[in-house]
Amino acid sequence: MNIQGVVFLNGIMLGTTATVLFDLWLLSQKLMGRRVLNFALLGRWIGHFKQLKFVHKRIAEAPIVPLELIIGLIAHYVIGIGIAVLLLLAVHEGWLLKPDIFAALSVGACTVVFPLLIMQPGMGGGLAFTNTASPFKNCLNSLFNHMVFGLCLYLAAMLMRMFH
Repeated sequence: MNIQGVVFLNGIMLGTTATVLFDLWLLSQKLMGRRVLNFALLGRWIGHFKQLKFVHKRIAEAPIVPLELIIGLIAHYVIGIGIAVLLLLAVHEGWLLKPDIFAALSVGACTVVFPLLIMQPGMGGGLAFTNTASPFKNCLNSLFNHMVFGLCLYLAAMLMRMFH
């Protein structure tokens, strides 16, 4: 198998495992009464793409899309896999043999640009949450979530090493 195939397959395993770990962290947050990500709204946003509607005033007020939660969860996992592939391309495939937490946290932190510059403006939150009541707090929460995902990438790599 060529190097691109190896990176892609390892990215699928790494990203899926990291996303499962992240979902467990989200569940723990929800059980403690904290507000967590709503993947149905992500699915609603994506579901409106087929009508070429990419920007909403408030995604929560947009018409419901059939299967929006399923669409959102699939997108969540595809994004997690994509970030894992980015990590493997940024460092090198050998990173899985000796994972470095700094690289994983760095990729996690860098990927916060996607929700701040693409997803939030599209969903009505504005560029870097400027249309919300607490833009700075929301930006920090988004950065924190991406750093946690970076940690999950590192932990997933450690798990993959244990079972390799």
